[in-house]
Amino acid sequence: MEILIEFGKILLPAGAVLYAMYLVVKSFLDKEFEKQALVVRGKSIETVLPNRLHAYERICLFLERISPNNLVVRLNNGDYTAREFQHIMLKEVREEYNHNVSQQVYMSDEVWGLVKTAKEELIVSINESAIGLDEKATGIDLSKRLFDIAMAREFDPIQKALAAVKAEIRTTF
Repeated sequence: MEILIEFGKILLPAGAVLYAMYLVVKSFLDKEFEKQALVVRGKSIETVLPNRLHAYERICLFLERISPNNLVVRLNNGDYTAREFQHIMLKEVREEYNHNVSQQVYMSDEVWGLVKTAKEELIVSINESAIGLDEKATGIDLSKRLFDIAMAREFDPIQKALAAVKAEIRTTF
């Protein structure tokens, strides 16, 4: 019995010391892992942040390029029929979109949804503008109808998407 008491006198302090050492080492390792995670996160931010900002810039440019004012001025040379001009505008909008579709990775689903909706609304507006035009109608006639439809809308989906992109940029940076 006395041996057990002597053994307990040695074992209990040794166990307490081991437990204390375990806590110290665990705390040290947790702090080291946290430091490493911060370093990795910092390097990741250094890489992703410029790409993300570039994505926002490209989407702003995309939205500006597909706005009816810029689209008509850039593409219409006055010699197109309304049907030719309709196809040229639709092709341009789709190409611009396809060129920038990968940028959605860097922005929120909500903002990307607004960008997509703006593009789709513009396509609908272009197609609505072409309905009812006669075969001899020119690209200028189509442009006038497109502007009339755009002016009749309560809000501009392109400007709404652009405002959302800018707001997200401000909250991110």
